[in-house]
Amino acid sequence: MLAVAGICAAAGFGAVYAIVGGGDNRMSGVPAAPSIAAAPSETESETGQAAGLANEAKQAGATQSTAARTGEAAAESAGEPRPGVALRGRDGRPLNRGKMTTFVFKKQPAAPSKDPEFEGPQGKTMTLADLKGKVILLNLWATWCGPCRKEMPHLDELQAELGSDQFEVVALSIDRGSAEKPKRFLEEVGAKSLKFYHDPEAKAGFALMAIGMPTTILLDRQGREIGRLVGPAEWHSEDAKMLVRAAIAAG
Repeated sequence: MLAVAGICAAAGFGAVYAIVGGGDNRMSGVPAAPSIAAAPSETESETGQAAGLANEAKQAGATQSTAARTGEAAAESAGEPRPGVALRGRDGRPLNRGKMTTFVFKKQPAAPSKDPEFEGPQGKTMTLADLKGKVILLNLWATWCGPCRKEMPHLDELQAELGSDQFEVVALSIDRGSAEKPKRFLEEVGAKSLKFYHDPEAKAGFALMAIGMPTTILLDRQGREIGRLVGPAEWHSEDAKMLVRAAIAAG
């Protein structure tokens, strides 16, 4: 049985959300209302926060993943389509399969309840609304997140192949303070196709209800969330490309 692994706890957001996959997907089996744990002490380092909460994030991810597949199996055995699936391949099968098995579609695409501010490639303040008009794969990451280091080259490869005026991988660093460290991180992993986006106040993860790092959210051209994947994934895989291409074709 597959379980979500390698998730860094979402430190620095002011709260830790014990929920996965956007909160309203019936196939997840997780209540719509998030339970919020006490905020970590301001005196703790981000690394210490991540280490202390990593196990909780992994357990929540594993629970969501197991519940999702249990619900899917029950629906399929009854001859019913899997709930919450919005995008399907040419063969009619849902696209959260293969390398994208843990991608969870929302019941209906919906705009985030909060649109966080962050710094764009030119250092100017912007929001997700400024990215409307193209399909966005929003990846929330941090330098203290080990799985993010492994995943970033895959995101860079996806951007190099599919990036255009119709689609962009937006890798948003939630490292607090200076942009120097996250910029150096991208150089170290050899990311050359990704533009630099930075949230120096680390508010995006809280606003978007990210349980941990990395969290990757697929947004349509209207800025609505199609679905999300918690934990690292092989975004350079054919399964990921099929998902992205379907989102682009959906308009």
